[in-house]
Amino acid sequence: MLKGLVDSPRYKWWVFGAVGIGTFTSVVDHGSLNVALPTIANHFDTDLPTVQWVVAGYALTISALLLPMGRLADIIGLRKVYLGGLAVFVVASALGGFATNMTALVSATVAQGLGAAMTQGTGRAMVISIFPANERGKVLGAQMSVIGSGVIAGPALGGIVVGLLDWRWVFFIGALAGLASLAAVLLFVERFKGTEDAGRAGFDWLGAVLSAGVMVLFLVAIGNAQQIGWLHPLIVAAMPVATVLLGGFIWWELRVRGPVLDLRLFKNAMFALGVAAASTSFLGVYSMFFLMPFYLQGVLGYSPGAAGLIMALFPLVMIIVGPISGRLSDRYGTRAFKVVGMCLTATGLLLFSRLTETSSLALLMPGMIAIGLGLGLFGSPNVSSILSTVAPSRYGVVSGLLAMFRNAFSVVGIVMATTIVTAATAAKGYPASLDAVSDTVDLELLR
Repeated sequence: MLKGLVDSPRYKWWVFGAVGIGTFTSVVDHGSLNVALPTIANHFDTDLPTVQWVVAGYALTISALLLPMGRLADIIGLRKVYLGGLAVFVVASALGGFATNMTALVSATVAQGLGAAMTQGTGRAMVISIFPANERGKVLGAQMSVIGSGVIAGPALGGIVVGLLDWRWVFFIGALAGLASLAAVLLFVERFKGTEDAGRAGFDWLGAVLSAGVMVLFLVAIGNAQQIGWLHPLIVAAMPVATVLLGGFIWWELRVRGPVLDLRLFKNAMFALGVAAASTSFLGVYSMFFLMPFYLQGVLGYSPGAAGLIMALFPLVMIIVGPISGRLSDRYGTRAFKVVGMCLTATGLLLFSRLTETSSLALLMPGMIAIGLGLGLFGSPNVSSILSTVAPSRYGVVSGLLAMFRNAFSVVGIVMATTIVTAATAAKGYPASLDAVSDTVDLELLR
């Protein structure tokens, strides 16, 4: 059966579909879990700072391991690491559903993060590897639609599952969907072998440990600084240690044969500027969308359901525009789409900067549409241009790098937004907390 599919001109779309199931599952599972957190806190009779580790453990694990797992996939084979990640995700999801205490639940979500780190960047690399270079933008745009669909479906599905069944079924459904993805890849995706040169070089264990250490320390420090204070001993100690580890990582990667990340890639202007542009977009957009629920509910008075529908406009526009942008960039080049996309995103953020306590949807909706259009135009052409600068044998690690930067800069963006708003409220005589903006949304939960 697989032999016949491999010889078919549609085989590349079979691969896309098989990997797309896993991508959609991962995004939906994360969104559903966020909705289930209040119910989980009540079930285990725990506080929100404790229950937030259900998602924080997942986020830290995936951020720390994306880069090493991408490199490992380049060495031993994309399919092998992807299947291993799906297996870990399925088992971890099942264990999460059967968890009898918070320790077991957090451990399960940490294991989910390991599985997601093995599949996230690797899945993109598998899809890109099977499509010709002149269709790279098209498939990246289609993948953006899958992610956008998951972003919209996740919270809605989570609310339905928790309401009709139980929070445990969020994990059980994730396990079943992971099994479906595992079966699809086994049936429809042939083996992706590691490269001979990468295999001879071996895996850079020290580089993997150093990169993971930098990410964990940095994200823990940044993520908790606003809550416990920038001058707290843990924050004061963590940042210098992270800086030292980063210096050691750079020194080692420039000398070792077969590094986790070949830092010489950044000598290529298109690669370096593409990564920088993507990181900047994550920083701005994530900070805005973190604050938007507070504004919609606490200032404009919309219900949580109405706020969710308004915010769904952004990924909906991306779902539509992403594939079109990808296809056109394959034909006409990526530069114009990246420039116009970033300009539209900046325009949307500028419109949001003019919002007041009396603003209407007439100002809000154009901003949402502009950002959705901008990121839809920018996303797949930018990733396509970055990947055009590297050999296919590095698709895994570069995809992992981009996903890692997305996670890291989203955290930085949220912290920046929180710091600016709380400082502004404190300067006006209000409590230095987002609770001053809204008492209907719990900040600790959103963190």
